[in-house]
Amino acid sequence: MAITLSCEKKKSMSTIIFTKVDNLAILKLNRPKVYNSFNREMALALQEALRNCAEDNEIRAVLLTGEGRAFCAGQDLKEITDPNGPPLTQILTEHYNPLVRQIRALPKPIVAAVNGVAAGAGANLALACDVVVATKSASFIQAFSKIGLIPDSGGTFFLPRLIGFQKASALMMLGDKVGAEDAEKMGMIYQVYEDDVFGESALLLAQKLSNMPTAGLAMTKHALNRSFENTLDQQLDLEGELQPQAGETEDYKEGVAAFIEKRKPVFKGR
Repeated sequence: MAITLSCEKKKSMSTIIFTKVDNLAILKLNRPKVYNSFNREMALALQEALRNCAEDNEIRAVLLTGEGRAFCAGQDLKEITDPNGPPLTQILTEHYNPLVRQIRALPKPIVAAVNGVAAGAGANLALACDVVVATKSASFIQAFSKIGLIPDSGGTFFLPRLIGFQKASALMMLGDKVGAEDAEKMGMIYQVYEDDVFGESALLLAQKLSNMPTAGLAMTKHALNRSFENTLDQQLDLEGELQPQAGETEDYKEGVAAFIEKRKPVFKGR
């Protein structure tokens, strides 16, 4: 079920619908006739939208979803087979790799709301996000092996860390379709919602994150990113560096004051 809402500010980038509701940005992949498969135009438009989210201090969280029945079917194969289209090297270095890096570097939580099939690069871009939720009828497919390619868009990095080496290896080689409920059980995604409440539930989750102490969440994201490469000692040292910084934020002071005063905190993301 798609996410629909009445919005304060809405800007169409043709292939990306950019909506801003209070302090939440909603980015919707908008090529529904081809199941939101990526071409160069959409990849570059999503990069621009993510840059806008990073630079806009009013935006404190991002929700990424798809228009229509699919989240994203991966790469548009018509573009690859077009004699005048970009080669695979360019597609990776200029389209997908920058997107994965932007998602992980974004100092704000980003939620992937998978509203339908997520295949190939579409699945792996979703898995690069901080929190992944899906509608019950959604599915995830590592479709690369079906056409003789390898998983890209960070798939070989994130998926084994999410579900383990053996399971990831099998899914990537066999190209099996994984339903949303099974994806949740194996730890691939965070939560599944019934189709009739998916849009509202995903939106509420993203809005909840946008109203949390997002300066601290950005530090949490930074620590998680570094955990992929750090030793335990290095990670403990990093925590030791970040925690005092978090303790200097206005949000920390507000959170402590609200706890003592037994009231709901009002965080500002700074």
